[in-house]
Amino acid sequence: MSKPRHCLLHALLLAAACTTAHADEGMWMPSQMPQLAQALQKAGYTGDPSTLADLTAAPLNAVVRAGGGTGAFVSADGLVLTNHHVAFGVIQYNSTPARNLIEQGYVAAGRDAELPANPDFRVRVTVGFDNVTEQVLAGARGRKGRAYQDAVDAAGKRIVAECEREPGIRCSIAAMYSGSDFYRIRQLELRDLRLVYAPPRGIGNYGDEIDNFMWPRHAGDFTLLRAYVDRQGRPAAYAPDNVPYQPPSHLQVARTGPEAGDFAMLAGYPGTTFRHRTAAEFARQVEWTLPARVDVFDALIGVVEQAGRHDPATRTLYAAQLQSLKNNRKRAAGELEGLRRSDAVRRRAIDERAMLAAAPRSEARDIAALAGVLEQAAAVRERTLLLGLVTSQSQLLRSALHLQRLRHEAGKPDPERESGYQARDLALIEGMLRQVQRRYDPRVEKALLSELLGRYQQLPDAQRLPELDAAFGRDAGALAATLDRVYGSTALGQEQVRLDAFAAAREGKPLPADPLLELAAQLLPAQLQMENAAKASEGEQLRLRPAYMRALAAWRNAQGQALYPDANGTLRISYGRLEPLQPRDAVHYAPLTSVAGITEKHTGQVPFDAPQPLLDAIAAGDFGHTADPALGTQTVNFLTNLDTTGGNSGSPVLNAAGELIGLNFDSNWEAVSASWWFDPRYKRAIHVDMRYMRWLMEKVYPAPHLLQEMGLDGSSPL
Repeated sequence: MSKPRHCLLHALLLAAACTTAHADEGMWMPSQMPQLAQALQKAGYTGDPSTLADLTAAPLNAVVRAGGGTGAFVSADGLVLTNHHVAFGVIQYNSTPARNLIEQGYVAAGRDAELPANPDFRVRVTVGFDNVTEQVLAGARGRKGRAYQDAVDAAGKRIVAECEREPGIRCSIAAMYSGSDFYRIRQLELRDLRLVYAPPRGIGNYGDEIDNFMWPRHAGDFTLLRAYVDRQGRPAAYAPDNVPYQPPSHLQVARTGPEAGDFAMLAGYPGTTFRHRTAAEFARQVEWTLPARVDVFDALIGVVEQAGRHDPATRTLYAAQLQSLKNNRKRAAGELEGLRRSDAVRRRAIDERAMLAAAPRSEARDIAALAGVLEQAAAVRERTLLLGLVTSQSQLLRSALHLQRLRHEAGKPDPERESGYQARDLALIEGMLRQVQRRYDPRVEKALLSELLGRYQQLPDAQRLPELDAAFGRDAGALAATLDRVYGSTALGQEQVRLDAFAAAREGKPLPADPLLELAAQLLPAQLQMENAAKASEGEQLRLRPAYMRALAAWRNAQGQALYPDANGTLRISYGRLEPLQPRDAVHYAPLTSVAGITEKHTGQVPFDAPQPLLDAIAAGDFGHTADPALGTQTVNFLTNLDTTGGNSGSPVLNAAGELIGLNFDSNWEAVSASWWFDPRYKRAIHVDMRYMRWLMEKVYPAPHLLQEMGLDGSSPL
């Protein structure tokens, strides 16, 4: 009896992992670390590499998924360190024009002063990671398209349902190597997070979009939150009598800092990479997807900025959304430039031709079929982009769509409901509905929808949907009339109305009479139609992509190269060193910046408006034991060649002894394209030096009680 194909892939990957692994490239699964032990130790790691294979043991069990990024426990009482921009929604949620914590920052004097996060913010602690490939694929073999997708989905839901019988545990299924392997992930979901320490915007976001993805950087991009549980130690929603969570371990902040050439290691939850995609997908990314994203993000940024130009309240409401739009726009532009600079499309095509020449005929057939599926999906790419943004960039319309979909799904048995609308998802939906009024203005939402739906109205007939045409018409006048009518009379802007509708929707009962809910009901058939087509395509891709991965693994193995799976939001490890950057001829960047750069950039105008207490402290030169001994001044940020992408924001950076030396927050402009193509000449990651955080908390915006809690009492380095 022949081995299942996924076992063959696993054998190839294991063999490759034992051959060549470069210390700079690779978002490695923890289970791969023992096979990389020799390379890891050669790079400078002084710990036992085998301990890095256990996600439930220190140090990895201190690393958590925080919101849309990463964080880490840094005290025995549940202090979570993450980026200022990862926690920006928490800061914005607690801000008003009268008490603007974004601008002023916040230091909780005691635990009774710690502020509740927005209800949909979560921290997840991974407590289990198991291979369930056979269980997931058993019912899918022999099927195609939507049937394949449904079989995988049904198996995953069964596994998740069994896994979540334990209260407070959130489970998921992650596909590795493009659907060749599947893993069950168990996570403790902490729901009561509170804001403890946030520097002012002029520190946490110093340089804003001008400096975003740039080096040298001078940002104190960090924030401290605290996780709380009920008095029995169970995850719970916010309640005044909850108590701090006691994590299984926490990281120790180093008392000394890094130097050029030093070993560095990062653990985090990178979002999505596409390095193992086909040559045709690389070409589409460069020729259409990225230019289209830049164009539409530019338009949406203009809408939000115009709306808030003379309105401080609107600026506060849309601060987090605008920051996200700007980041996504700049990321798309940088990715496009980087892929062109690295000649990635041509080089991937060359590699693919060589790979296919060595592939068995059966694999080549499946790969050719995959190309056809991808071509069909590309035929509606404009519609997919625009309608996805209609949902993600609206608050009230998104709420109405969720409510109607929840009502639709509520009539099914829970295992048959669409993911995102099962009983396990109700708390997240409710949290999303509760935070709307903190981030919504009808005038701005109408303007955003006018921009996106106006673009949709210009699409060719083949990409149009009758339900949307009936709802919004075919021209700008009809669209404006619909939006004015609906937003002028909806009551969904009131929290209690949304919650009443939620109570009805979760039971499958009729929703209140409301024009926005009626509009969402009119759009629901189109949503279901698009989803069905997408799932048929995704099912075929899930069935066929493993052939591509098997061919790639065999080809890479023949060259003695290790292969790691594309990032997918699961815990990964990268390792390398502090390294300078030479992005262009005769341009050389050192790997450390200092506070001198803050004053050099300071103009007094946003975004280079450093707070006066910071400028005074820099002028005083009282850096003490946090100063870099070689530079003789206070460091701010540093560069490594660690392999990172979106989702790694907030990832802890450790030294050779496993101590916390930095907090990842960005990549350089030349490396934004690394989600698709790794180029070691340019790939760098940018981190907050923990010495800068300590100095700020000691001398600039003091929080001695928090330093003491983290084991940093202000004494000299050991």
